[in-house]
Amino acid sequence: MLGHHYTHSFLETAIASVNAGCNLELSYGMRNNVFMRIPEALAMGNITLQMLRDRVRPLFYTRMRLGEFDPPAMNPYSSLDLSVVQSPEHRNLSLEAAVKSFVLLKNVRGTLPLQARDLSSQRLAVVGPFADNPRVLFGDYAPVPEPQYIYTPRRGLEMLGANVSFTAGCSEPRCRRYSRAELVKVVGAADVVLVCLGTGVDVETEAKDRSDLSLPGHQLELLQDAVQ
Repeated sequence: MLGHHYTHSFLETAIASVNAGCNLELSYGMRNNVFMRIPEALAMGNITLQMLRDRVRPLFYTRMRLGEFDPPAMNPYSSLDLSVVQSPEHRNLSLEAAVKSFVLLKNVRGTLPLQARDLSSQRLAVVGPFADNPRVLFGDYAPVPEPQYIYTPRRGLEMLGANVSFTAGCSEPRCRRYSRAELVKVVGAADVVLVCLGTGVDVETEAKDRSDLSLPGHQLELLQDAVQ
């Protein structure tokens, strides 16, 4: 709020935040943060002790449920490892979430969904810097991925028995170097082309924004060549 000039000081921000129901701060630092002004706001009468108790209660309730105040031996979360986190049940749930979160902007002539039964008789070209690079598929603040559990578009289609040809066109999202000849060769022999483009954390993250929504580097050229 301070950065957007809604308030003009940490004290004002603390008062506005607590009164609005905010009970957690992503702070500037341990010694110098907005909520360190809460005692001052309390003394001034801008917030009440009961209000603070109401804000703090759900935080500590959640921490207690997570076992943060229990000995490690009593905390069931301490024993979780990849065999649990990456169990078939959890992976199936992740798949369901992915399927249900897709956004289809346009479906010309009912191209999608591709039918699994037809894949073996079709030649698929999977192209673009996001087609087979596990590292770039994860967004900001993602956990360190386990390669064995990552399914790129290319790998996923190959597991379905599809006849897949592949070229990245450019090796990384910034797409500074682009191999048009290789792309045209792969796309020209295909019945269906999947073009996998985007940005990823190499191009934009928190505090590293862009001034426009253009595809990075030669990615737009790659897309145009694939379509033509």
